[in-house]
Amino acid sequence: MQKKTRMAGLTLAVLMLATTLSGCTNWKKKHDALNVEHQNLKGLYENCVASLDSSSARQAELSQQLNQSQMTIEELQQQISQRKATPSEATGFQVGQVSVDEKAGTITVTLENTILFASGSATLKSATSAELDHIYSVIRERYSGRQIDVVGHTDTDPIRKTKDKWKDNWDLSAGRALTVLRYLTGKGMPGDRIRAVACGESRPVASNANPTGKARNRRVEIVVHMR
Repeated sequence: MQKKTRMAGLTLAVLMLATTLSGCTNWKKKHDALNVEHQNLKGLYENCVASLDSSSARQAELSQQLNQSQMTIEELQQQISQRKATPSEATGFQVGQVSVDEKAGTITVTLENTILFASGSATLKSATSAELDHIYSVIRERYSGRQIDVVGHTDTDPIRKTKDKWKDNWDLSAGRALTVLRYLTGKGMPGDRIRAVACGESRPVASNANPTGKARNRRVEIVVHMR
């Protein structure tokens, strides 16, 4: 009887030990899982903090660039308004008609189409253009990194003689803008800083009722965005 009692006690002790060990194993698994989850959350938090820091730094950099650009355009406008310099002298562009728009933050150089193209054509009159070379040189030296738009304009006369080449005035103005763009990028202007815009006859600067006004409307504009 005493022997049976001892055996029963021994069996109970073994069962209790097994249960305890099993419980320890389960708690260890839970601990390990929670530790992994903690490390993952810690990594996500650190990534978020790094992203926020990077965004804040970029925002501060862009804000500084914007302020500098605004100061530059205001200085140019001040020089002009105080008659210290013409728009050409203030901006450095010595070709075409130059204007500074402080509100828009732009400098615009306007070239009459007769300087660059023959009637109905989007091919430059010569392989090299002194006007475009000068514009490229000034942009490279004074406005590097700015966004540049090349904008093509026409008068209201419909396409007649060159209908085989151009569908309409939109098409012709696009072709001329692209020609100037390709000339400037061929000189070395970064392609990600310049774009071609076609306006056709939609933005006249003079009346299309007379030859003088039509001649003014046929133009290519080089627009430098200062902000």
